[in-house]
Amino acid sequence: MAAADLNAIRATIETRLATELAQSPVIPVVYNNSDYAPALGSSWVQCLVTFGASNYLTAGGTVNSSNLIIGLVTFNIFTPIKVGAGSNYVIGKRIRDLYNRIIVSGVYFDAPSGPDVAVSPAPEGFFQTQVQVTFESIESL
Repeated sequence: MAAADLNAIRATIETRLATELAQSPVIPVVYNNSDYAPALGSSWVQCLVTFGASNYLTAGGTVNSSNLIIGLVTFNIFTPIKVGAGSNYVIGKRIRDLYNRIIVSGVYFDAPSGPDVAVSPAPEGFFQTQVQVTFESIESL
């Protein structure tokens, strides 16, 4: 049985974001289970990759069959408060453009949603929006 490498899928998603946000203007990126203490007045993005349901693509057992792995990427975008939403939405557009209905290394990205404004930003002291993108990958057994 050759199950999918979930870390390879995660790396495909995260590498694409890190490469984009390393360009000017540079924006720090934080990932799942990472320690980060943002400076007030700064901008940064949190990238959370989760794997959800899977579906059978073909009948069969643990060999010569395929599954569809379905996941969700949540991008929390943080920018300074009391300066308007413009810079936050510019970052949101950069992120949407990276994943909008494309295929990268066998990961199929759907149309993104957002940026949606967070009612209670966490951590406090930032203006926060959220962009979400579902994705699929085919696991061949």
